Amino acid sequence: QVQLVESGGGMVPAGGSLRLSCKASGLTFNRYTVAWFRQAPGSEREFVAAIKRYSSNTNYSNSVKGRFTMSRDNAKSTAYLQMNSLKAEDTAVYYCAADQNLITSSMGIVSQYDYWGQGTQVTVSS
Repeated sequence: QVQLVESGGGMVPAGGSLRLSCKASGLTFNRYTVAWFRQAPGSEREFVAAIKRYSSNTNYSNSVKGRFTMSRDNAKSTAYLQMNSLKAEDTAVYYCAADQNLITSSMGIVSQYDYWGQGTQVTVSS
């Protein structure tokens, strides 16, 4: 009954901002590292950002570093991805994922995550 539900996607002009949310249920949220991945048409799913359980330390892919910020609110069982200075290349379906037992070096690996949301579409127009 674990469920992750993304929201906040939409269409935005290049240079604009969006904030994505990932609401979790059916798990003890603070025990889980949460990540965002994205997948553009014809491309592999790629790592975007992750926030560690307990410490809330964050890691970002080089392509979004300095533009995106991940955060979490454990009381709300929700993780967020604030996306600024959006580029057309950011267009993708964005997925949140969660895993309880994850080492830092594996945070960017899709297969390491036990739970996934359904995705939310982000479209950035040029």
